[in-house]
Amino acid sequence: MAEDSVKSEAPAQQENENGENKSGQKAVSSNGEAENQTLSKRQRKKLLKQQKWEDERELRKQRRKERKQQRRLQRQDDEGGDGQSFRKRPRREVTPSSLRMVVDCSFDDLMLIKVDGPRNNMFLCFNREGSRNWPSSPVVLLLFQDVRKLHKQIQRCYAENRRALHPVQFYLTSLGGQLKQSMDEKDKGWVNWKGISIKTEHYSEVVAKEDLLYLTSDSPNVLEELDQKKAYVIGGLVDHNHHKGITFERAKELGIEHAQLPLSSFVKMNSRKVLAVNHVFEIILAYLEKGSWQEAFFTVLPQRKGAVAVDQDGTNAQEKEEEDSDSDSEPDATEQLEKRA
Repeated sequence: MAEDSVKSEAPAQQENENGENKSGQKAVSSNGEAENQTLSKRQRKKLLKQQKWEDERELRKQRRKERKQQRRLQRQDDEGGDGQSFRKRPRREVTPSSLRMVVDCSFDDLMLIKVDGPRNNMFLCFNREGSRNWPSSPVVLLLFQDVRKLHKQIQRCYAENRRALHPVQFYLTSLGGQLKQSMDEKDKGWVNWKGISIKTEHYSEVVAKEDLLYLTSDSPNVLEELDQKKAYVIGGLVDHNHHKGITFERAKELGIEHAQLPLSSFVKMNSRKVLAVNHVFEIILAYLEKGSWQEAFFTVLPQRKGAVAVDQDGTNAQEKEEEDSDSDSEPDATEQLEKRA
């Protein structure tokens, strides 16, 4: 009797387990179907694409190995008899300059960042009291993403200095506020930049006052030559001409030297003489390499500026060529009379 009861309990238990498994499978399948039903067509397509990507991982790895092997064989075929590869470019001899370039980032409070969110078509503004308001404020300043533009210009300065023939000693001063926040969000690798001194202090606390010279287009002084002992300051401000002459005023307040690049002596432009931070920086680098202001200007200035070369006597070179061509094409009155005679 005991054996019969044990035998009868075993099939019953097995049937219960089978029933639980089937019910569990039904629940899983029903949940899977429910999930598939909740996914949109685009989401299902994305999941299939991701699955295909994972399935072909080994195949891609094998193809990379084959391409690498082919490149290695090609390099061996291209090598000369002395074992040197013709693919290698001659390396330029880099001679660091003792000249210092400083980007003054103390204008953070004059630039605003565009607000992302429900009012993404509007800009964060300040009223007269300095508190933040939406454009219902009586004083509305519709400014663009000036801080992020300055961030990109600083990135360009750093990159150009790294590849320059005569790299300068690069300083970034008064870093903080919105600019640092933008750099942390958009370019976290800036903390590992090499060949640059990044300071939170003002440039007047980093460099001796007698060594400073502020480059500003509003200065009446014209820079003729570069002094290797000087530290040239560039105003880190993108304001679309809302704060005219502010860098010149800052230089006078601190009692430091100031000057403008000799732009008018060599170039005539259709637009204003105010240049971006990276343009001023690149012009200095180009002058250190070429030794000519005119070559430096035309190497760096963008075409939208409409730059035209100016002769040393102050005349427009292009207009002079046109006048010469016109005079050559029109015969003199005496020549015409001789031909008629």
